[in-house]
Amino acid sequence: MVDRRQFIAAALALSGAAIDPAAAAAVTFDAVVAASRAPLQSVPRDRELVRFATLAANSHNTQPWIFSARGNEIAIAPDFTRRCPAVDPDDHHLFVSLGCAAENLILAASTLGWRADPVIDGDRIVIALEQAPVAASALAAAIPVRQCTRAPFDGKPATAETLRRLEDACREPDVTAILLTERNAIAGITDYVLEGNSAQMRDKAFMRELVSWIRFNDAEALATLDGLFAPASGNPALPSWLARPLLKLFFTESGENEKYRQQLASSSGVVVLAADRSDKAHWIAVGRACQRFGLQATALGLKYSFVNQPVEVAALRPQFAASLGLGERRPDIVMRFGAGPDLPRSPRRPPEAVMRS
Repeated sequence: MVDRRQFIAAALALSGAAIDPAAAAAVTFDAVVAASRAPLQSVPRDRELVRFATLAANSHNTQPWIFSARGNEIAIAPDFTRRCPAVDPDDHHLFVSLGCAAENLILAASTLGWRADPVIDGDRIVIALEQAPVAASALAAAIPVRQCTRAPFDGKPATAETLRRLEDACREPDVTAILLTERNAIAGITDYVLEGNSAQMRDKAFMRELVSWIRFNDAEALATLDGLFAPASGNPALPSWLARPLLKLFFTESGENEKYRQQLASSSGVVVLAADRSDKAHWIAVGRACQRFGLQATALGLKYSFVNQPVEVAALRPQFAASLGLGERRPDIVMRFGAGPDLPRSPRRPPEAVMRS
């Protein structure tokens, strides 16, 4: 339970308001996360829409976006200072992340009585807002509670209606969703995930980059408000001086492969998203479909997580595409889904940190 005074102090801190130093020192990680996920307010409109946009899924929780607002227009641009060249050398995941943020903003705007029309302008997504009837939706309501859960699920199959709604959520022009629920099909995906994971864990540059984004405890996460919060992955919070040397002992190729094997075996299914073409506009489209999938899963009481190793390892990607019948098309995103536990949530930077005039 978050103390009300801590929540108010955290909300003020995230808004950029001046607060008493003693109150600031008492702000807890849980209060900061709760403040970032507070219910959407109608004013200030642009700040609130950006706050909900930043709750989107994104690679390594790097939050690689910059927002700008002018009149009834909000633009989302890439923040290339937050790119991950080892895992994402062509910025594919970065632009998928921008698409995820745009989808959150569009859905949030509809609940405030604004129709949002996105247009791709080079590297940017420019979203024009026009007043319209309020259109609340289950997907918009799921924005502050959505989370990726890197934990085993309960292994139960999803109903036909659940699968239909998940597939419908992915519908986006020029984007194909491949939904796999048969155990043999999931086992085939697992083989590629494990092969990709082994390749990544043997890659020193990949491992250095990954570890640089891990936040091992509340203090580290509060200091940056980004990165991979260890407890959000089901790991204990530990002091950095202890966690870093232990990582080399316990974060091993065989250990991680076994975790992924268990996670996929316990999943109700796997979805693969693939765009018709491989360019920034289509990667953004994949991000929008990806975000809707996560929100629909959340609205249905499900959890999900990314298992992107087969699409991140370039040497493995063509084989993975062929196994799915995609031909020359690039598989963009791989997600597993099922019923599972809540885990601690990752932090987000406040709108003031990601908005530019």
